[in-house]
Amino acid sequence: MKILCVLYDDPKDGMPTSYPVRNLPELEKYPDGMTLPTPKAIDFNPGELLGCVSGELGLRKFLEERGHRLVVTADKDGENSEADKELVDADVVISQPFWPYYLTRKLMEKAPKLKMAITAGIGSDHVDLQAAMDHKVDVVEVTYCNSISVSEHVIMMILALVRDYHNQHRIVNQGGWHIADAVKRSFDIEGMHIGTVAAGRIGWSVLRKLKPFDVHLHYFDRHRLPEEKEKELNLTFHDSVESLVKVCDVVNISCPLHPETEDLFNDELISKMKPGAYIVNTARGKICNREAIARALESGQLSGYAGDVWFPQPAPNDHVWRTMPNHGMTPHTSGTTLSAQARYAAGTREILECFFDEQPIRDQYLIVKDGELAGMGAHSYSKGSVTEGSEEAAKYKK
Repeated sequence: MKILCVLYDDPKDGMPTSYPVRNLPELEKYPDGMTLPTPKAIDFNPGELLGCVSGELGLRKFLEERGHRLVVTADKDGENSEADKELVDADVVISQPFWPYYLTRKLMEKAPKLKMAITAGIGSDHVDLQAAMDHKVDVVEVTYCNSISVSEHVIMMILALVRDYHNQHRIVNQGGWHIADAVKRSFDIEGMHIGTVAAGRIGWSVLRKLKPFDVHLHYFDRHRLPEEKEKELNLTFHDSVESLVKVCDVVNISCPLHPETEDLFNDELISKMKPGAYIVNTARGKICNREAIARALESGQLSGYAGDVWFPQPAPNDHVWRTMPNHGMTPHTSGTTLSAQARYAAGTREILECFFDEQPIRDQYLIVKDGELAGMGAHSYSKGSVTEGSEEAAKYKK
């Protein structure tokens, strides 16, 4: 079989020859009891850079020993991209949310042999899920592999925004020491009302991590948590996003992107937020209307926006989120720490082992199976597509 793997570029100064952390903590289970990926073997050292082109997710030896062909590229955007050319006769395509290969209906129609799309990470909205159902292309992802990584990033972003860390760090780097300028937008989060839109694996982890900060915690989710979990963290449940944003000083977004959440945070919803609130978004960029976010920061309706996700990715150089005031944007790095890479690389291999050996793939990994939403896909997504507009990624210049 031919396996196409679309990964982000290598470091500009070459692959690392050493790493600051020599040994990763040994973990066996995720917080909900689900075991970490369990491939029969791995051909990489956990903690090394695996998510870039030269890292190859540690798959080449395994695939070639089984007689399969592996093609790895970072060239994914534009009509003549290497990925598009190689997809035509591929059986499996692997991509990451951080450098998503937007697998549109048009591309699937040009790839008659395609059987499976694997997300090395979490979040498969870069695949046209409706087209995958129509073309009987299975979609799977490595559920939970980087949920804790992302939740840690959320906590970092909340503190950085509210304390105005980015501004203070900039002052130091520029040789300054003007304390009044450094603290004029800096506050404590203690006593604030902080809410999360969705309380799944990432959202719940964010709430748990925030509890010791003595804040008031709120959440909205279409699947309400059990009463004992609400009591554990003294959570306030809201039956709508509108209800939550009216009372929260900080709003975290952790819901999947699908037709029901696309453009959710638009001018209308943002106008219902507390004046001066903050938004943290590590879910998907398309959940927030880009112009509405920029306008709200300019007007002061929002005090800050920290996003780890953009649409499309990579974001065009003229994307307004690169230059809007009081932002704390990162280039979708929250879920691709070296710790997370070890898990999603191992999970990708586990999925491939099951696929080749005609063994069942974990139900938690399934997004689309046999033409229908399945597993985690049935829980988290709705039918339809959210890939429209992804061709704009070709406008990014390195």
